[in-house]
Amino acid sequence: MNRTSKTQKRESRHARIRGKVIGTTERPRLSVFKSNTALYAQLIDDSKAVTIAAASSKGLKGTDGYDIAKQIGASIAKSAKAKGIDAVVFDRGGFKYVGRIAALADGAREGGLSM
Repeated sequence: MNRTSKTQKRESRHARIRGKVIGTTERPRLSVFKSNTALYAQLIDDSKAVTIAAASSKGLKGTDGYDIAKQIGASIAKSAKAKGIDAVVFDRGGFKYVGRIAALADGAREGGLSM
């Protein structure tokens, strides 16, 4: 019987997503990674292989994970707006679009990014 771990399944989903989602200079990729302790987001221009902006939950204070995720989304949106970026493609990193991942996307939308 072939058993795969939770991480292997997520990496498989992420590879499938990355085959379809590509960031450009006009519309960079908003990549999200979630660990047990933190949440990270970064804007990536895949054509130049450059990270444009990044934000993480390190040092942020909030009432719960959803609140912190919304703060990260707003922070990355503010950084993007400062660099003249209005639209991004969302790369959820193989994670399901619920909880903190969805809250981060909502925070970015409220900050003015379109996905």
